[in-house]
Amino acid sequence: MVETDVTLQPKLPWRRPKEDESAQERLYTASQWVLIWRRFRRHRLALIGGIVMLIMYLGAIFAPFVTPYTPHKKFNDALNHPPTALRFDDGDDGFGLRPYVLGTKREIDMTTLKRRYTPDPAQKLYLQFFSQGEEYKLLGLIPTSIHLFTVAAPGKVFLMGADELGQDVFSRTIYASQISLSIGLIGIAFSFVLGCLLGGISGYYGGQVDMIIQRVIEFLISIPTLPLWMGLSAALPRDWPMLRIYFAITIILALASWTGLARVVRGKILSTRTETFVKAAEMAGASPARILVKHLLPSFASYLIVNLTLSIPGMILGETALSFLGLGLREPVVSWGVLLNAAQNVRTVAQYPWMLWPVAFVVLTVLAFNFLGDGLRDAADPYKEF
Repeated sequence: MVETDVTLQPKLPWRRPKEDESAQERLYTASQWVLIWRRFRRHRLALIGGIVMLIMYLGAIFAPFVTPYTPHKKFNDALNHPPTALRFDDGDDGFGLRPYVLGTKREIDMTTLKRRYTPDPAQKLYLQFFSQGEEYKLLGLIPTSIHLFTVAAPGKVFLMGADELGQDVFSRTIYASQISLSIGLIGIAFSFVLGCLLGGISGYYGGQVDMIIQRVIEFLISIPTLPLWMGLSAALPRDWPMLRIYFAITIILALASWTGLARVVRGKILSTRTETFVKAAEMAGASPARILVKHLLPSFASYLIVNLTLSIPGMILGETALSFLGLGLREPVVSWGVLLNAAQNVRTVAQYPWMLWPVAFVVLTVLAFNFLGDGLRDAADPYKEF
């Protein structure tokens, strides 16, 4: 008998190595959430959006540490100071790893009476990392004075310039993200609960309950959103403390945005309430509330997650628009809308364009959330690729 070399035998296309077979077996036996994550991580823009949002929220949580100054710290000798550029040209070969900014000389133009700030090469202000600065309470609990970066006093660093009161725009913008980003999460939490609850009741019970809820939804949808927000915000007492106004604005935004989710939840439940697993739960004696919360809503949880991520930008834009128009939050509270309220006139935009930095943060946040939502929406049905 002639022995044949196994390595010379042709490889049949339908025969896969054991490693591939085990990988395929793990894939076909994986849970839905594993498949969703597997598909989501292939979406590059969604991953970038998620990373950006993680950085934004971490910056908002640790804003006192990230920023060199408190949001209301004023420098009377730096009114409308332009941004100070970071420099790295202090090494022997024209490049150094230690960043610094130049000090400035303030002059008055006797023709236009405008302040003019010119860099002073003789003043090199090196950034000091994890150094002492103004005292604050980290997370509102831990007293400390360590900041991510500062410059030695009496030097000043304005990465995004200063406003008309000499306040650091970078510090105020990071602090403002605490309000603008949190109002999106809190507002969408109210909206999510209302939408799931009323939409679920409408779809599960039907009849008169369904008719009443749907008529209320149609009435709310027929009202233009922005005038409704403006009218409700204008009705708030002007002497209310800012914390109460903050929660009132959050509730207003939530009350005006739950209708779309409620209709979708109603449609989903109408299509699934006759499924076998629902009938089995009813025969087992489960209450309607348990069937709704434990069985029906989780059956399309992936859609609800996508709806959450795509609705948060709308909340953020709503607060920004109201505060920009002067109908939402006001000083001394800082939000992106409050900061943009100071840049309404053409003169400010033309002469001090760095006052528009909060716009970049709003746009970046909305894009990141939309990319994240698109990735979750594509990954919500992981079986369609097999």
